[in-house]
Amino acid sequence: MKKEALIILTKNPKAGKVKTRLAATIGDERALAVYHQLLLHTASVTKCLPIDKFVFYSDYMVHEDVWENKCFHKEIQHGADLGEKMKNAFTSVFQKGYTRIAIIGTDCPELNEELITSAFFLLPENDIVIGPAEDGGYYLLAMTHLHMKLFTKIQWSTSHVLMETVQICNTLELKYQFLPVLNDIDEENDLLKFNLKNK
Repeated sequence: MKKEALIILTKNPKAGKVKTRLAATIGDERALAVYHQLLLHTASVTKCLPIDKFVFYSDYMVHEDVWENKCFHKEIQHGADLGEKMKNAFTSVFQKGYTRIAIIGTDCPELNEELITSAFFLLPENDIVIGPAEDGGYYLLAMTHLHMKLFTKIQWSTSHVLMETVQICNTLELKYQFLPVLNDIDEENDLLKFNLKNK
């Protein structure tokens, strides 16, 4: 039976459609340039992981891009909001027979192979593994079974996401484990913490 799979939610890189909070202060083109760097970083730290990897595009699949065809399976996101898109991506991959699945985005320059590997290492002893982000969200969510309630009634893209996710885990009596807290790139101040171009 297939065991481990990684889902990567990505947005098709287009000015005005990515890193909108960042673009509000540095402009659409510079925000797009930062997003391209984040895509390259995420592809780099995931492509050699010895597990199956599924890239879910926001709008349309691209045959030749940073997500090499020999390393990544490609699909399209479906859903009205982020929660629905994540739930549907998990559903799609669980239905393929995988039993341990993690999901990440493309916003976290501190994410590395070791942290993703750690999530899968922790899963056999936990129902859920969460990678908390410093802004109150999370950069990784992993599970062994699909828990629908983790994707509903969450205030997405706010500082409440992690807290509300943990509350749901407690209500469902799910055993969970945290990875280290990392920073992601959402606003101009975040750029100061990393060697990302803002010019």
